[in-house]
Amino acid sequence: MDIIDELKWRGAVNQVSDEPALRKLLAEKSVGLYCGVDPTADSLHVGHLIPFMMLKRFQMTGHRAHILIGGGTGSIGDPSGKKSERVLQTMDQVHYNEACQTEQMKKLFGKDNITVVNNYDWLSKLDLLEFLRKFGKLFNINTMLNKEVIASRLDVGISFTEFTYQILQAIDFYHLYKANDVQLQVGGADQWGNITAGIDMIHKLEGSQAQVFALTVPLMLKADGTKFGKTAGGAVWLDPKKTTPYEFYQFWFNTDDRDVIKYLKFFTFLDQAAIADLAEEVKTQPEKRAAQKRLAEEVTEFVHGKEAVLQAERISKALFSGDVKALTATEIEQGFKKMPTVEVQAAKKNLVDWLVDAKIEKSKRQAREDISNGAISINGERVRDLDFEVDPAANFDGHFVIARRGKKKYFLARVK
Repeated sequence: MDIIDELKWRGAVNQVSDEPALRKLLAEKSVGLYCGVDPTADSLHVGHLIPFMMLKRFQMTGHRAHILIGGGTGSIGDPSGKKSERVLQTMDQVHYNEACQTEQMKKLFGKDNITVVNNYDWLSKLDLLEFLRKFGKLFNINTMLNKEVIASRLDVGISFTEFTYQILQAIDFYHLYKANDVQLQVGGADQWGNITAGIDMIHKLEGSQAQVFALTVPLMLKADGTKFGKTAGGAVWLDPKKTTPYEFYQFWFNTDDRDVIKYLKFFTFLDQAAIADLAEEVKTQPEKRAAQKRLAEEVTEFVHGKEAVLQAERISKALFSGDVKALTATEIEQGFKKMPTVEVQAAKKNLVDWLVDAKIEKSKRQAREDISNGAISINGERVRDLDFEVDPAANFDGHFVIARRGKKKYFLARVK
């Protein structure tokens, strides 16, 4: 199975230009290809993994992957997928985001067969007349207006700045073709118009014999029709400070049965036999969630490393069992990030008073009743003694107290 067939089996191909010629080229040599991302934030999110997983697969089969950080294009804004103009960021913010995303990409792709470039390096050197004479003259306004990315904005309007984005992306392809021997650009389905505009421009400048190709991945939708990667809390980030490894793991673990095999094909490097076995488990033993667990393990390890997987699993097990006392303060920070949180004083206090003061119980009467009934646990230990004193310094480096009421209701008390 060649790389194109592999990608098709994984459901990773939406459109490809001149497929027979591309297959032939890929079979003959190590091909240079690239995928770009604009630094609109200081972290990538899981949606960015969609085209970059394809790039990673090419890299793993010996092709020369190039990651383009759009320091230039990111300073003006891609109109794709937006119903209104982007708010321009300061150049200081753009450059900061560039640096953060570059480090993330280096971690994901390693050092073999990978080159990270920044289009600010060449776009910032273009002067206006060169841009208009050398490149602008090659683009027909009517053709540009018919591109989906532009046509979708005509009703609400689009600035000349964002209108020119397509030309800048074409210049990127041309520059990498000339300077880095890049012949293939990969991207999301919404980038087809921009990518093929680059192919057209290269043919006009270099001749129709120039071998350049486009390959896009499908729009990723969940089984319920909503967009992949979005949660009630917003984007799922690759930066562990924005989305903790535990939250990241849980995002994948909570995948719907209807989506999990699709995601295993797309976001992991498991082979067909392994995924077929997991598909069978989804059919016969869905309650075990073996496919979801494997998906969470594979993607979390790819993004955050093996230790993050083990840590996420320790937190999950502790929360399920209620045995939280073995967790570290760092793990508490991750696992209880979205739990109800209160602030408490560092001084020791009678449990009944502590529960009421922390607003975990509404009254002392209710607190006494719950304690007597064994419904209250402190730091993983069930407490039935009405005279028990809570010592905030006793666990988790003195930073937290974990209270649980009933089987599932947790509270995180941060020690002032």
